[in-house]
Amino acid sequence: MSKRLLAEFFGTFWLVFGGCGSAVLAAAFPELGIGFAGVALAFGLTVLTMAYAVGHISGAHFNPAVTLGCFTGGRIPASDVLPYIVSQVIGAVAAGGVLYLIASGKPGFDVAAGFATNGYGEHSPGGYSFLAAVVAEFVLTAFFLLVILGVTHKRAPVGFAPLAIGLALTLIHLISIPVTNTSVNPARSTGVALYQGGWAISQLWVFWVVPLLGGAVGGWVHRALLENDGSIDR
Repeated sequence: MSKRLLAEFFGTFWLVFGGCGSAVLAAAFPELGIGFAGVALAFGLTVLTMAYAVGHISGAHFNPAVTLGCFTGGRIPASDVLPYIVSQVIGAVAAGGVLYLIASGKPGFDVAAGFATNGYGEHSPGGYSFLAAVVAEFVLTAFFLLVILGVTHKRAPVGFAPLAIGLALTLIHLISIPVTNTSVNPARSTGVALYQGGWAISQLWVFWVVPLLGGAVGGWVHRALLENDGSIDR
């Protein structure tokens, strides 16, 4: 268990540092900014690389919603859920701290500007409402679990799961960065919200409750409707 929890810590650290770091440090860099597409790709690459690196140790969740969805999907026991989530949150907060140290080294840095945090209403990048944020986060997290559980099924092609999961997370960000700045991951949201310290904290509950519900439903749907796919072992 200790090795699995360390794997989750490092994987979540890399996801937050790489994904949120690209948003804070590189998204709008003068003349050479990577923009929304670059940030979306960065998040996908963090999951892809660490899934190959430590997925064989912990299953490469790096996300409390994924852990809960794997439980409702019948892939992990209940005893794994809380330790995994604690390790993920600690990894995310540690990454947020390192990112803060780097970002604050630039003159004029202002954490109140957002710090890659998630929000709705006036704090949504596109000004999207609370309802729009809830629907986007729920649907995208549920489908993320459908992808994860599908590509890690025993009948799925071996060795391609991290690639499919990384591309799925990239697609999710391409869809929802304008809506909520994309969470689908309570640990990722917490890891930067704690350093922003203002409105991000007051809205953080949404990015815990909704992704966890979406992940749980996605896991249950896969287990109930898709796990037994009717194919014949030969």
